[in-house]
Amino acid sequence: MNIINNNILSILTFLPLVGVFFLLIVPGNDELAKNNMRRIALATTLVTFVFSLVMWAMFDSSNPGFQFVQNHSWIGDDVIGYRMGVDGISILFIVLTGLLMPMCVLASWESVQNRVREYMVAFLILEFLMIGVFATLDLAMFYVFFEGGLIPMFLIIGIWGGKKRIQASYKFFFYTFIGSVLMLLAVMAMYWQAGTLDISKLLQFEFSSESQYWLWLAFFASLAVKMPMWPFHRWLPEAHVEAPTAGSVILAAILLKMGGYGFLRFSLPMFPEASAYFSNFVFVLSVAAIIITSLVALVQEDIKKLIAYSSVAHMGYVTMGIFAGNILGVQGAIFQMISHGIVSGALFLCVGVIYDRMHTRQIDAYGGLVERMPKYAFAFMVFTMANVGLPGTSGFVGEFLTLMGIFQVNTWVAFGAAFGVIFSAGYALWLYRRVIFGVLEKENLKAIMDMSPREMAVIVPLIFLTIFFGFYPAPILDATAASVEQLVNQYQMSLGQVGALAEVAR
Repeated sequence: MNIINNNILSILTFLPLVGVFFLLIVPGNDELAKNNMRRIALATTLVTFVFSLVMWAMFDSSNPGFQFVQNHSWIGDDVIGYRMGVDGISILFIVLTGLLMPMCVLASWESVQNRVREYMVAFLILEFLMIGVFATLDLAMFYVFFEGGLIPMFLIIGIWGGKKRIQASYKFFFYTFIGSVLMLLAVMAMYWQAGTLDISKLLQFEFSSESQYWLWLAFFASLAVKMPMWPFHRWLPEAHVEAPTAGSVILAAILLKMGGYGFLRFSLPMFPEASAYFSNFVFVLSVAAIIITSLVALVQEDIKKLIAYSSVAHMGYVTMGIFAGNILGVQGAIFQMISHGIVSGALFLCVGVIYDRMHTRQIDAYGGLVERMPKYAFAFMVFTMANVGLPGTSGFVGEFLTLMGIFQVNTWVAFGAAFGVIFSAGYALWLYRRVIFGVLEKENLKAIMDMSPREMAVIVPLIFLTIFFGFYPAPILDATAASVEQLVNQYQMSLGQVGALAEVAR
């Protein structure tokens, strides 16, 4: 038992690769073999999720430092090594990844019929890389995991996507990869200055004021594209539209969160002076994202594209909360990322349900579905209300906390961001009315079937979590509280020291 306790993070990280091994040795390619492949992928992701819950149960939320730490050097004592650990900021993203992966497998059970083995292998490798991003404490390995996730997602979009999948996959790859080249240069510069790539040591190292600005900008170039922030979001709507349902779920729920996680792990604690200096710049981009992309969402005719633009708007609250630099803002940003992972993932799953039946995502192709699909209408309503930020849903808590956090820093930014609540209600309710309500007059919709037991098994847990965390957000807030408090205190202390030195210089 002690072996499991001491190595649970490594077990959790590498479990998906065990599933990859079994997928590769399954003989044949007939229907029986394909079902066995699906069962192997489902079993692997379920076991991984269980281990993530066990790790969360073992996690000491009162300890702000890294836990379940493993440290084995590969190249020198402070260069590249196998360093693993989680704190209150990272552990919930691992649990979220574990939660959504089985649902992606179930969502693809019938819709993906070609190259099933390769599809499931791509998803399991992607899960390994995503968990690695949140679990590693080595900056070089972080970069490998961070960029490595591009490859399986590139293949998922390019092979199993829609008609324009090749264009979308290349746009996704090049946008995110080009931004990350600057991050690689920054990683090298950080090693030259600090003499280590150990993240726990880098968090204690004080970079010079001049280097902070350049390092912050280099990381921003990569993280802003990954989230994506406006105006670096041009790749996202097309990638969502062309990706298969499960690909859109992971893209919105997990891959986008890596940008926010990077801001929390690197920008704020390692480059505090630069973060404070560029905070107004980030606030402007955040408010622009909230307002502009919400207005763009209002005129969309493709359901997936509308939800994709809404994701950019919601990420505006995240960046705004992070760079508010106070406990309310950072707590709200983390909660918003977790909530958005659940809600946006569920919305894309809902789109997949009707797309599998009608093979179109055009809003005009639907209407009156409540008459034939009452269960679906209820589920879609819950997630739509959460997307709007209705009190009693998880979407409200994150937005409220981030607005409270930014209000303490800049009331004008809070005022501008508040318009996003109004606009989100506009496009979300407009979408729901046109798809669900109205007269069922289209002949091809009159025989459409409600959600199957398999689809219910995917959607119902997400409905429960959306409402549960809306009324009782404590499990998320408690898990992150100590680590966030430490992060914010160190950030504000660093700024205080800079201010004191400036006064002395005068």
